[in-house]
Amino acid sequence: MQDMVQWFATLTGIAAAVIVSLNLGRKLTGYGFIVFTASSIAWVCFALQAGETPLAIQNVVLTVINIVGIYRWLILKGQTNNAEA
Repeated sequence: MQDMVQWFATLTGIAAAVIVSLNLGRKLTGYGFIVFTASSIAWVCFALQAGETPLAIQNVVLTVINIVGIYRWLILKGQTNNAEA
């Protein structure tokens, strides 16, 4: 089971990085942050099972950052994005 969680976390992390780096618009970038969130949560689950506290802490912080990305790119639709201004 841990192996499956690691592969899920790895593959979703790679996919999210590609989606966000392409910057294909507000909606797709926001979806990239959703995929990043899934990856971070999977890494937290794996890290807690494996006793890897530093990895768990890192990915808890990344989960919070990804939630900010979701909020910024998907929820604040009507406001101007500073990067696009």
